[in-house]
Amino acid sequence: MLAKVCSAAVHGIEAYSVEVEVNSGWGDSIVVIVGLPDAAVRESRDRVSTALTNSGYKFPMGKTTINLAPADVKKEGPSFDLPIGIGMLAASEQLETDQLDNFVIVGELALTGAVRPVKGVLPIALRARAEGKIGVLVPAENAAEAAVVDGLKVFPIQNLREAASFLEGQSQLTATKVNFAELFAHKHDDENDFADVKGQESVKRALEIAAAGGHNILLVGPPGTGKSMLAKRLATILPPLTLEEALETTKIHSIVGLLAPGQALVTQRPFRAPHHTASDAGLLGGNANPTPGEISLAHHGVLFLDELPEFKRSVLETMRQPLEDGHVTISRAAGTMTFPAQFMLVAAMNPTPDGKMPHESKCSPREIQNYIGRISGPLLDRVDLHIEVAAVKFREMTSERTGESSAQIRDRVMVARALQQKRYADRPRVSCNARMGTKELKAYCALDDGTLELLKMAMTEMNLSARAYDRILKVARTIADLAGVESINSDHVSEAIQYRSLDRQVWG
Repeated sequence: MLAKVCSAAVHGIEAYSVEVEVNSGWGDSIVVIVGLPDAAVRESRDRVSTALTNSGYKFPMGKTTINLAPADVKKEGPSFDLPIGIGMLAASEQLETDQLDNFVIVGELALTGAVRPVKGVLPIALRARAEGKIGVLVPAENAAEAAVVDGLKVFPIQNLREAASFLEGQSQLTATKVNFAELFAHKHDDENDFADVKGQESVKRALEIAAAGGHNILLVGPPGTGKSMLAKRLATILPPLTLEEALETTKIHSIVGLLAPGQALVTQRPFRAPHHTASDAGLLGGNANPTPGEISLAHHGVLFLDELPEFKRSVLETMRQPLEDGHVTISRAAGTMTFPAQFMLVAAMNPTPDGKMPHESKCSPREIQNYIGRISGPLLDRVDLHIEVAAVKFREMTSERTGESSAQIRDRVMVARALQQKRYADRPRVSCNARMGTKELKAYCALDDGTLELLKMAMTEMNLSARAYDRILKVARTIADLAGVESINSDHVSEAIQYRSLDRQVWG
């Protein structure tokens, strides 16, 4: 007898349908799996056969052929265990149901018949809804993740027998539902608050501008000045994720397997901080079967690169295209995949090889120049703000006075972001000032003659590139938004120019 079960798999960050065909016929008792299965899929015949026996079912006699269609796409992972098990029961007439076409089924089987969680359930649920399915049968630990897809019934499955009983109509399961209000009603990180930072008012101002416009920022200063501490607090002043952004971020974390059991959505902006020994594939994604890297895991969040010059130059150079385009394209023999990568880059570095300011360093000017030269000019051009982080004075460290809290700064950031959302309402490609293109710069960053002359003078004296010119305009636009004014004036441009210290290669 032939049975067909609907399942799905993930390719990149999107899911595609997989039809599991199971045919039980005459011959030796053997299970054959075809359809380009990888090792994990081929091993499922042993897991499924043992799970059937331990669940009280009979192992099908004769030759059982399992085809995973489409046959020309490689199938990976253990998520086909449950649909294969259901298909073997239906093919051997131990399961009688007419519901197999209505549901997409995924799940890994333990030898006991219990269902274990799998990766990529959210994109699979989205695919099931797109194909008009009534619902999905997923592992219980993945049910909340799938339930964020509106208009789809999500049934949590604990074991193989429970799934078979539900499909036969012998038992009822309660569909999982999520409360979006509760998901997004999270508290902000109280441990990392700007109120705890003594001094560094100029750095806080630069970070506020970066958060308000989605700009990349580089912190330059000696060890112990608080660069990492300040960078970690940037996430506390960013506006909350929208539902659309949360779904995009959750899809990426789901296929990598970073969601906690029972977690429905990623509701806080990601903060990723890879070590400086990270490889190209670790940062961008890749390997034989490309998976998202750190820059995609930081999508709609922050990517923090500490000790920036210590990263391999080849690794840093690969970030140039994602920083510009907001996505990363990986080409391999198996095909080409595109992953989203709209993140804020926050980097930190010492000003000299020995960590001291140039006027205090014992390093020669050539050694200092070689150290800075580890970061290419084109990459620095893509960083909007360069800010010096000086040592905190003793008077500030011992002061009882506290600075502004993250909540106070975040309120101003959200007001500026609201202005940008209104401004770019008819331009969905532009989410914030940092994402403006040439047309937006012409439309929203017009300068009067005096301000234009000031910028011309700075471009000439500092020998700035055309890309740096665009970055200055974008930052000036954000400074004007924080001030609540429509027109960019000379004060806004002057402050934006001050954040190009590495273009001048001067600190202190």
